[in-house]
Amino acid sequence: MLSMQERAVRTREVILRAAAEVFDEFGFSGASISKIMKRAGVTQGGMYFHFPSKEALAQAVMIEQGGGLELPPGEDGLQRLVDITLYLAEELQSNPTLRAGVRLAVEQGEFGVQDDSAYRHWADEFGGQLRAAREKGELLPEVNVDELSWVLVSAYTGTQLFSQISSGRADLHQRVVSLWRYLLPGVAVPPVRPQVTFAARRRRAAA
Repeated sequence: MLSMQERAVRTREVILRAAAEVFDEFGFSGASISKIMKRAGVTQGGMYFHFPSKEALAQAVMIEQGGGLELPPGEDGLQRLVDITLYLAEELQSNPTLRAGVRLAVEQGEFGVQDDSAYRHWADEFGGQLRAAREKGELLPEVNVDELSWVLVSAYTGTQLFSQISSGRADLHQRVVSLWRYLLPGVAVPPVRPQVTFAARRRRAAA
């Protein structure tokens, strides 16, 4: 039998998952607490116990967008970084929590927030792989890892937004591959470039 604390944790997870689905479908403006409550199957009291407002709920979904992801395994470095970006492209096609978090990060001005923590999270994630690549001698000597992390997150964000608008992200994998084909010559040493592959790296179990 679940304790009160365990039930509370589970209820919060159910609410967040339902909210992610609703925000993903309708955006912040089109979502409502009533829609989220109905999707989650919780009472108004249960909802407001965990989240005092739609704004607080949206911020939680935005911040926790990477929860539950299983990043591709492998040796840290440039290839794993590429694998991670391709994995994220696949997740953005099917994972409502990630999609909602990304959408809300763009729409956050609508709910009075200016929070770059989600972008910083991915910059740190990418930066860790780039630092490993630096130690392995995979990067050109003039590459600034921190600056490149910021550039990559910025470019990736724009790429996925353009793909969402133009094709519903159906072509996102190929767009990310194209991004890397133009980026790699400016960051990777010549012997490494032809070794980098662009295969799909899905890790989620098939539905």
